[in-house]
Amino acid sequence: MDQNEILQRLAVLKDHYNEIAKQLVDPEVIGDMKRYVKLNKEYKDLEPVAGAYDEYKLICENLSNARDMMRNESEAEFREMARQEVQDLEARQEALEKEIKVMLLPKEPEDAKNAIVEIRAGTGGDEACLFAGDLFRMYSRYIESQGWKLELLDTHHGTSGGFKEIIFNVEGQDVYGTLKYEAGVHRVQRVPQTETQGRVHTSAATVMVLPEAEEFDVEIKESDIRVDSYCASGPGGQSVNTTYSAIRLTHIPTGIVAQCQDQKSKLKNHDKALSVLRTRIYEQELEKKLAEDQQRRKSMVSSGDRSAKIRTYNFPQGRLTDHRINLTLYNLQNILDGDVGEVIEALRMADNAEKMKESTL
Repeated sequence: MDQNEILQRLAVLKDHYNEIAKQLVDPEVIGDMKRYVKLNKEYKDLEPVAGAYDEYKLICENLSNARDMMRNESEAEFREMARQEVQDLEARQEALEKEIKVMLLPKEPEDAKNAIVEIRAGTGGDEACLFAGDLFRMYSRYIESQGWKLELLDTHHGTSGGFKEIIFNVEGQDVYGTLKYEAGVHRVQRVPQTETQGRVHTSAATVMVLPEAEEFDVEIKESDIRVDSYCASGPGGQSVNTTYSAIRLTHIPTGIVAQCQDQKSKLKNHDKALSVLRTRIYEQELEKKLAEDQQRRKSMVSSGDRSAKIRTYNFPQGRLTDHRINLTLYNLQNILDGDVGEVIEALRMADNAEKMKESTL
C-alpha cells in the first residue's frame, strides 16, 4: 500500500469511528442495550485506528513541509535541520505503516472477549497433575503481570498435588486474542519427584482456551437446563464441604455439562456454572468457524486444535520449544515463572504474517 491508499483506508475507518461516537449518545441506541454494547465494543476496537490515522496524516504533512524546506531553504544550517527532520519522520512513518498494516488485518470478533481456560492432566499420572499445576502457576503469574483478573471456577486436585483439572475465567482487554495461542497439548520432559533412578519421564496436559460467551451471544432457555446440587470436594473449609453449594448444570438439548464448586454461595456457583455452560455452547459454533479457517489458511498457529502437540518443556536442557513456529528458548524457568509473553508475541507475529500473506493473494 502506498501513502495515499493508507490514508484513504484509514479515513474511511475514522469516519465510521466518528459516526459510532454520535450513535453512542443517541437515546434510542442507549435504550437498546444489545445494540449499545455492540457499538461500544466496535468503538473501542477502532480507537487505535483513529489515533493512527491522526498521527499518520500529521507525519505526511510534516514530511511534505520538511522536504520543501530542504529544496528551497537558502541557509545551509536550516537545510541540515530539515534533512534531519525528514530522516526522523521517514523512520517513524515506516514503523507506523507496519503497525497500520497489522491494524487493517481482518479482526476476529472473539479476540476482544474474556476467556475461560481449562487445564487438564493428560498422560503421566501424578506427574501430569503436577505439570498441570505448573501451567496454572505460569498462566496466573502472566495474567497478573498483564493487569487482568483471574477467577477460579472449578478445581479437581491431584492425589500428589497439582490438578487433575482446573477451570478459570480471565477478564481484561483482548484476553482471548492473547491466550488463544495456548490451546493444545503441552508436553513436559523431566525427572519426577518419585523417580529413584533419575530417568526422564514424559507427561502431558491439555489446555483449552474459550472466548467467554456473553448473554447476547447465546440465549439459553431456563427450561432447557437441569440443575443438580451437591457437596463440594477438596479444600475450602466446612461451609464448602458440608453444604449443597456446588452446582452442576446440564443443557438438555445438547447434553453439555458445566459445574462450579469453588464459591461458598450456591447462587454464585450457579452464575459461574452458567457462564461456563454458555461458553461451551458458543464454542460449538466457533469450532465450525475455526475448522473453516483452518482449511482456508492451513495454519496451526491459532487453530485451537486441542489434539495437537504444540509445545515441549524440557527440564534437563532448560528448554522450551514451540513446535508450530519452530521457536526454541533456553530460559524455561523464567517462562514457568510467568514470563511467557515472548512466546505468545512470537506466535501472534507468525499469525499476523500468515494473515498478511493471505491478504496479498
